[in-house]
Amino acid sequence: MTKQQFLEYCLDSYATQPDYPFDEDFETAVLRHADNRKWYALVMRVSRRKFGIDSDEVIDVVNLKLPTEMFGSFGASDGVYPAYHMNKLHWISVLLPDAPEDVVAFLTNASFEATRSKIKQRKTTLTCKNDIDN
Repeated sequence: MTKQQFLEYCLDSYATQPDYPFDEDFETAVLRHADNRKWYALVMRVSRRKFGIDSDEVIDVVNLKLPTEMFGSFGASDGVYPAYHMNKLHWISVLLPDAPEDVVAFLTNASFEATRSKIKQRKTTLTCKNDIDN
């Protein structure tokens, strides 16, 4: 998957446009929720060497936030590594050229859900509980 394909996927799936918040850096893109402004994805260019790969090739990488119970479910064979330049307890890096599209889509959805506004999640839970009680 290319960076452009990833950004189109996010636009089609979540109606989010990339944000370029870093001065003088028009390549690193942040994708965030409209309501709470939390990041669910960070797209950047990184050398493969940063992931322990013997290559100086610079590729597009997306950092995604995952629930802790999902860590360890994916690995280098899926193009998934501990996060570059982020908290490795909560974030992963997905090498876009290496990861299968279905893995990228699944992990992006997990990140989107993990960073969703908690108020909406709680309200939905309360509604379901009230439906059961009544």
